[in-house]
Amino acid sequence: MLKTIFTNWNFMRAIRLILGVFIIIQSFQSQQYLMMIPGVIFAAMAIFSVGCCGDNGCEIPLKKQENE
Repeated sequence: MLKTIFTNWNFMRAIRLILGVFIIIQSFQSQQYLMMIPGVIFAAMAIFSVGCCGDNGCEIPLKKQENE
């Protein structure tokens, strides 16, 4: 689990973390505590390296070739 947290950082993962922390800070400052939920979700997605599609969920499957 710790290996997942510290490896394979990419641009989108960093953006999710920055956006999550920003949402948490802004919702705390404006006292809209319900908006902390999306911030926590974005930050957790970045920390644990998960996304909406799951593991290779958005990958296009390869077309199988038929033997003639």
